[in-house]
Formats: sequence, structure tokens, C-alpha cells
Amino acid sequence: MDSNLQVATFCRYAQVSRETINSLKLYEKSLIEANKDLNLVGNSTLSNIWHRHFLDSFQVIDFIEKNDKSIIDIGSGAGFPGLIIALAAKDRKIPLKIKLIEKSKKKSKFLKGLIEKLKLNTEILNEDVMKKRFEFKGDVFVARAFKPLAIIFELMHNKSNNWKKILVFQGKNGKRELLQASKSWDIKYKQRKSVTSNDSTIIEIMSLKKK
Repeated sequence: MDSNLQVATFCRYAQVSRETINSLKLYEKSLIEANKDLNLVGNSTLSNIWHRHFLDSFQVIDFIEKNDKSIIDIGSGAGFPGLIIALAAKDRKIPLKIKLIEKSKKKSKFLKGLIEKLKLNTEILNEDVMKKRFEFKGDVFVARAFKPLAIIFELMHNKSNNWKKILVFQGKNGKRELLQASKSWDIKYKQRKSVTSNDSTIIEIMSLKKK
């Protein structure tokens, strides 16, 4: 998809300010440059950043409720979806505190630099969530291209209390993963089709209990 067409498509869906579009253009430029050394995203997606990464991540803002105070992005990588949610919240003047968790020191440094450039209300934690000592604290958790659903459920069950919801991006194998997980878990959830792909969904999990 042509770059100008991608931006136009994003604008039609997101309805954000020119300032936010300029911030996203800066994000795009920084990502392409850093990707040469850090492998933040697949090279095949670099020509489709606005649709494949920006718009895909932005849609999560519609899952956020007025009383949600914080969001934790587990395994943030290139900042998706956490930094895009932060930009969306800033544009809509939603007072969200957003934390990005990333185990790679180099990727964390990239994210910290972006946060400073974009002047976002966002914190980066250079931590490995798979380590036993780590614990989650937050209202809303989000995971995109992180781990299989079964591992995410185990993490949330073992390392977090009093969360309100978990948002998980799923691809074409999502239905199979959810069916498999339901054999071990009682799950209360909503499922929505992604705006960027007919094969993808976002699952909003409201409660999770081991059988």
C-alpha cells in the first residue's frame, strides 16, 4: 500500500490531530532507522507500518473505559501497542498511565528515546516477565505478538491480582488457541474482529479461573 494512502486510511479511522500524525511520522522514521540494528519488526512490514502496526495498535483505545487508570504492555518490543495507545490517549486527553515491559536492554533504550521525543506519559520497564520474582500491578494488560495464550494466562494467574481486563491480539490460529485454553480455564471474554485483518481478532478477557 502506498505510504500516502496508508496515512489517509489511518486518518479516516483514527480521527486524530495533525500533531499526532506528525508524532507518528517521527515514530515511523525512528523505527525504520533503528530496525537496521535492533530487528524491532519484520522487514517485510516496513513498507506497511501505518496499517500493519500503527492502525492495528490504535484500535485498542476503543477498549478503554473512563475509569481505567493504567495499562501495561507485556513484551512491548517496538512499542506496539503500548506507545500507540499512549499517543491515542494523549490525543483524546485521556489521563492514562502506560507502562511498557521489555526484556531487551537495546529495545528498552530505543523505547525510552521515543518516549522522550514524543513527550508521552509512559514508563519503560526493562524486565523479563518470565522470571519468578516479577509481579504485575495494573488495571488493563495488553499483549501483542508476545506469547501463546496459554502462557499469558499462566502469567496473569500467577503474577497478578485485581486486574480488570486483559487484551490479547490473536492471528489466524486464535480460535484454536482459545479452544485449547478453555480446556484448562474458565474464561469470561469478548471477541472482536480486528480492523486491519479478517483473520485476526482481539480478545478482551474479563475474568480467568483455573479449572
